[in-house]
Amino acid sequence: MIFDLDHTLWDYDKNCAEALSELYEIKGLKEKGVHSFDNLLDVFMEMNMQMWDQYDLGIIQQDVIRYERFHRILLALGVDDYKLSLSLSSEYVALSPTKKNLLPNAKMILDYLKVKYRMLIITNGFEAIQITKLSSSGISNYFDGIITSETAGHKKPAREIFDYALALGSYQPHDVIMVGDNLNTDIKGAHNAFIDSVYFNPLKKGHTTEVKHEISDLIELKSIL
Repeated sequence: MIFDLDHTLWDYDKNCAEALSELYEIKGLKEKGVHSFDNLLDVFMEMNMQMWDQYDLGIIQQDVIRYERFHRILLALGVDDYKLSLSLSSEYVALSPTKKNLLPNAKMILDYLKVKYRMLIITNGFEAIQITKLSSSGISNYFDGIITSETAGHKKPAREIFDYALALGSYQPHDVIMVGDNLNTDIKGAHNAFIDSVYFNPLKKGHTTEVKHEISDLIELKSIL
């Protein structure tokens, strides 16, 4: 079995919000012109998603996210302070992965699956950060390994990153299923590699993509696997 990590097991939104809330106070952002934490969170979520989508599509590189993300966020909030943005970026990247929140029933379904399947993570996230997330949330022991775009040299949805994972575990495509929340990187990526997939759609967002399996709660994997 192959899992995506962010938004599939690790509760990205909740963990990001916790980290940003702490940094809002620590960095004294209200006094520096960011008048509302809620505004900061809203702008972060919107711009962060846009930048990660651009990264997944190959439009920007990792360094742009690391060095420009908070600069753009602060500018949108009326604060032009590049030095502050770099400091925020560095501290956010260190703090956010240490947060422990998992999505509902993640631990329960991993307990169920662990006795039946070998499991891997495939992620486009930064390698050191993703390893910290697994460790901090207490789920490292469920997985035989973590495949990142850095180690594989390719990003989801490219077939090559899935082929890399299959070769690593001596798997055949028909023996594997991918679980992920992103229709492009996870579901299309699995399809590119002739791997079955489960689309995790907790918010039950409407879409026109044809999927074989779709769930809104991880516990529903019990009915499939």
